[in-house]
Amino acid sequence: MRFLLTLLVCLGSFTAGFSADPPTGKLNRLAKEASPYLRQHAGNPVDWYPWGPEAFAKAKAEGKLIFLSIGYSACHWCHVMERESFAEPAAAEMLNKNFVCIKVDREERPDIDEVYMAAFSVLGISGGWPLSMFLTDDGKPIFGGTYWPKDDKTIDGELSPGFKTVLKRVMDLNAKDHAGLVKQADEVAKRTAAEMEAKPMPLVKLDKTLLADAVAAFEIDPEFGGFGQKLRGWRGTKFPRPASLLFLLRNAGDDKKLMADVTLSLRKMADGGICDQLGGGFHRYSTERTWTVPHFEKMLYDNAQLLELYSDHQRRTNDLQFDATIRGIAEFIERDLTSPEGLFFSALDADTDGKEGLYYVWTKPELDAILGAGAAGERLRAWYGCNGKPNFEKEHFIPVSLKPLLPSEADAKDVLALRDKLIAVRSKRVKPFLDTKVIAGWNGLTIAGLAEAGRSLNEPKYLAAANRAADALLSRMRTPTGELLRIYAALPNEKLSARGPTFADDYAGVIHGLLTLYDVTKDAKRLQQSRELLTILMKNYGDETGGVFLTPSAGEKLFARGKDHYDGTIPSANGLTAKNAARLWRLTGEAEYKTILERSLTLFAGPLQTLPTSAATSAEALGLYLTPPVSRP
Repeated sequence: MRFLLTLLVCLGSFTAGFSADPPTGKLNRLAKEASPYLRQHAGNPVDWYPWGPEAFAKAKAEGKLIFLSIGYSACHWCHVMERESFAEPAAAEMLNKNFVCIKVDREERPDIDEVYMAAFSVLGISGGWPLSMFLTDDGKPIFGGTYWPKDDKTIDGELSPGFKTVLKRVMDLNAKDHAGLVKQADEVAKRTAAEMEAKPMPLVKLDKTLLADAVAAFEIDPEFGGFGQKLRGWRGTKFPRPASLLFLLRNAGDDKKLMADVTLSLRKMADGGICDQLGGGFHRYSTERTWTVPHFEKMLYDNAQLLELYSDHQRRTNDLQFDATIRGIAEFIERDLTSPEGLFFSALDADTDGKEGLYYVWTKPELDAILGAGAAGERLRAWYGCNGKPNFEKEHFIPVSLKPLLPSEADAKDVLALRDKLIAVRSKRVKPFLDTKVIAGWNGLTIAGLAEAGRSLNEPKYLAAANRAADALLSRMRTPTGELLRIYAALPNEKLSARGPTFADDYAGVIHGLLTLYDVTKDAKRLQQSRELLTILMKNYGDETGGVFLTPSAGEKLFARGKDHYDGTIPSANGLTAKNAARLWRLTGEAEYKTILERSLTLFAGPLQTLPTSAATSAEALGLYLTPPVSRP
């Protein structure tokens, strides 16, 4: 792999908005796509193709390598690279002349994203988005990176290549030894397929020791909560990781310190800038330890899981401190992400007018003009931590929640009136781009979150929203024979419709939502719907070794096919399927569900033993497995 090593040494990559206006002028093929993310690139001079046989046939016929770019609509650095490189004529000319260019929305095609992200791991490259990969004409990975700047830059004393430099070096290597690049791509593909293969671990006992060790493996920042890098003093980015916190919450038992650490994590996240203090809901992650400065995109899947997490905590502890947080998430979903059909949109962008977080932050002059110089304004500034040095890019304030005690009810009334004034001013700003595609699995997670919120707050409207979404999803996003369809969106100038391909995480998420609705409402049809979907999932995505593949057996064949167990931003399809089977087994006592559960846990017992922090949902399924069925409908 001599050439690959040369590329890795010479090129490097680093991870670090996009206009929501429709493109004008000459449009490329992406203008005809349903994905808002793909359509955002329709005005590029790059001759983009969507993923499909047309692009690969062209590459093969013309003897060209493929440049693959994977991203999603709310990705800040995807938009930066689009503005800097894909919209630039010189870079577009190099791409069009020497490569066939394919653009993929990772939210539409998680299978493509998964396989090339696994190739990143094989290549020793840190993953992220935009995912940029050079491929052979049959789709095998040669080399990749994430965001590359437009031009060469010196960072920390080292020269990092710009995108055009990367293109030139790949072109030169391809001209000198195309056969060598193809050979190394074959090797990378083989190693990627091997890495994605799951093998049963029957020697690992599925017992209480394995569960206890999994609980003990998680370490929580003692000052600010959440998970991070302990060896670095917990510095660096922090993701909420609701699946991990849910696992710990539900398996803490009598461990008061662990419960206190989970509660601390929820408190610090709810009070930080990662939580939208004015509009409710959470941004995707914090760029630093204290949860103050987020990346500002708001994703449905995060808010769905956090809604379930905070609601479950409140129900288990009778602690009402997160009442406003729960309501804030639910109201944000209802206000900003709910479609006319009662389904839920995917995401809000991080950027407004190309500037990250502009919709959510405030300058001192803006606050002074709105709040005035009175005592109520000063208290509100203190409430939101906006009375000292700006906490974002030297001149902006991100509101955080400090909640000082107010001396009287009259003071509280005056402060809340000013808060409403801030909200009114913000609502008139240009809003971030809304990705209106509906994703089945994410909607399932949201149904679960709303059901739990309805239960914990005794709020009928949240349960009504969950039931409405479940009915809309099952009536609009299934084939006549009952299979789920992943996406509900409209092609340009056409009506809304549902389509695939559909993935195991869609089934897992929808089943989870239906089972949670059943838990809360005891509506027998939700239990039956869950059973039917699990049967279809195991038939089309499972095999005798246990677990489920991300893709169906009759689906498109990529160079590798895997069974994911890693809980990323959403729970893994296998972890959630195991948990769903465990819940059905406990509800019905039927051996079929226990078998599905046991085979999955055996298949992923290795990661459960060696790296349980990456498989919290599977670990939660193990906890349910160790508890026998308790009731039957």
